[in-house]
Amino acid sequence: MNIAISNTSDKPIYQQLFEQISAQILKGELASGYSLPPIRQAATELRVSIITVKKAWEELERLELIYTVTGKGCFVADLSPDEMLRKRNAMIRQQMAVDASYYKSFGLTIEEVFELMKDVY
Repeated sequence: MNIAISNTSDKPIYQQLFEQISAQILKGELASGYSLPPIRQAATELRVSIITVKKAWEELERLELIYTVTGKGCFVADLSPDEMLRKRNAMIRQQMAVDASYYKSFGLTIEEVFELMKDVY
């Protein structure tokens, strides 16, 4: 598990953790059954609060990307390739809906958004 936290980002740290771990799971970089570090250990290693890590782990579990075994820890869920694709697309659509609303507030057309996206992608 490779995590890079930015203290200067506008995104909350728990969101950065969630996004990076969920992306690693959905890209297959963290395999089914992979054991996430305990919350306290992750907090210490990342130099963030336990509450921050707990919130990220809870969001991962809410979306069924990980599961908890009492007394043993949190593990990456066993997801089929179809489930991974479905979950990935749902997360992307959710973010795109937020972004599209922002672009619409500037009066951009879909064509203008595509052109801008090509430039930054």
